[in-house]
Amino acid sequence: MRISSAGLKTCFALFLAALCSLFFLGSSLRLAHAESAYASYEDKKRQANDIAVNIIVSGLSCTCARFAEDMRNVLNDLRPDGLRILPVLGVGGLQNLNDVLFLKNIDLGVVDEDNLRFLKQRDPRLYGNIEQRVQYITKLYNSEFQVLARNDIKTYDDLRGKKVNFNLKDSQTEVTAETVFRTLNIQAQRSYYDNDEALKRLISGDISAMIILTGAPQAMFAKVKKEDGVHFLPLDQQSLPNNRLDELFASYLPADLTHEHYPNLIAEGTTVPTIANRALLVAYTWPEDSPRYKRVAKFIDAFFSKIDQFNSPSRHPKWREVNLSADMPGWVRFKPAADWLAAHLNDPNVVVLDSSYYLANAITEKRPNYAAAQAKMKQVCSQCHTPAVIDRVYAQAEQVVQGTNEKVSAAKAVVDSLRKEQVLTGPPFSQPIDFVYFDLWHYDGRTSKHGAFMGGADFVQWHGNYPMLQKSVELKSMAAELRRAHGNAK
Repeated sequence: MRISSAGLKTCFALFLAALCSLFFLGSSLRLAHAESAYASYEDKKRQANDIAVNIIVSGLSCTCARFAEDMRNVLNDLRPDGLRILPVLGVGGLQNLNDVLFLKNIDLGVVDEDNLRFLKQRDPRLYGNIEQRVQYITKLYNSEFQVLARNDIKTYDDLRGKKVNFNLKDSQTEVTAETVFRTLNIQAQRSYYDNDEALKRLISGDISAMIILTGAPQAMFAKVKKEDGVHFLPLDQQSLPNNRLDELFASYLPADLTHEHYPNLIAEGTTVPTIANRALLVAYTWPEDSPRYKRVAKFIDAFFSKIDQFNSPSRHPKWREVNLSADMPGWVRFKPAADWLAAHLNDPNVVVLDSSYYLANAITEKRPNYAAAQAKMKQVCSQCHTPAVIDRVYAQAEQVVQGTNEKVSAAKAVVDSLRKEQVLTGPPFSQPIDFVYFDLWHYDGRTSKHGAFMGGADFVQWHGNYPMLQKSVELKSMAAELRRAHGNAK
């Protein structure tokens, strides 16, 4: 069959039309796919940014970097509506506070308590209302002032005119070291090497000492050996008898470096006294209706709600110093943190409602929640004191409890034996000896025990042990007199 010329033209036209349709359909599909891919890309980018919270810390070897890593490990939730902690390496100290204040996309930072005061003093116009722009979430840990020196340097006084590394400019170490050396009136040749370079130069003898302010143990110092010819310098009145240290101890906490911190450098059973600063977690005060404000508030809820998970052997030991409810004078608490604490007043992770012993009883025994209560109470103590001081006071206090129990038990045995022998009769408080025994345990014994847990040596010794000894002698004398009068003299 033959197709006419007109028919061929019609078929060809239909073929071209179909081909064009397929071309435009393919183009439309490709365009739709591209638009879909672009939308998916934008969604993914938005989701990634919506859950990220940036926290600026110091160097990798700093305790604050370990804290940020622990926060990441405990709190990260990479789901679209989750939370992601992004640590950022900074310089520390004043620079960290400036970065939270001025650097784009920095939500949180670890700074030290005195930073606010120093910046206000440095430039009152620029930093006059800084406490309204950067506010604290919680106190984290205590940062010990650690001076590692050559063995020929015995005290801070020996550093006059010597080469001393103050860490990086505007780091927290440099800020605090400036205060310490100015107070001690020590002029030294300052250098500003990073810690790794400084340690190399210290061991080689190029510098006489290096300074680090961070939570002990500092990872790099933990690797140093006594054979390296270095040791820690003590900072206390005994080692510096010709200096007034009142100003330092008014601004900083007394602290100790211990054998547990640095077993290679500090002998077992000994400590090196020093001072410490408080490290704080702070936040930039984004507008309350902004996404970043809500993101930081979400972080605070997750962090505070899971604070007990940080007290694990797998986490940094300094977590036990965290006190969520500690007030920081001069600082303003960030509103979401203050609101969370107000809503959880009875949370045992926030406040301590019980002591570890029944201290009010004549014979003191441990409470059923002894371990948990003591751990929480130590968190409260860490608001002002370092772990070495706290542990020493608690160990001594438990010895006082045991010694007081023995004294009270001996006194009770005297009174009980009199009643058993029918020498002491009648209702309680009908004989003078009843009052002596009651005062011995109720006033003197309780004073000694409570004083011990408050670190009050005078209350333990002169308002506790001494009158207990006095009343013990009096009690035995009265018991002997009662027996003679009753005809039961032994």
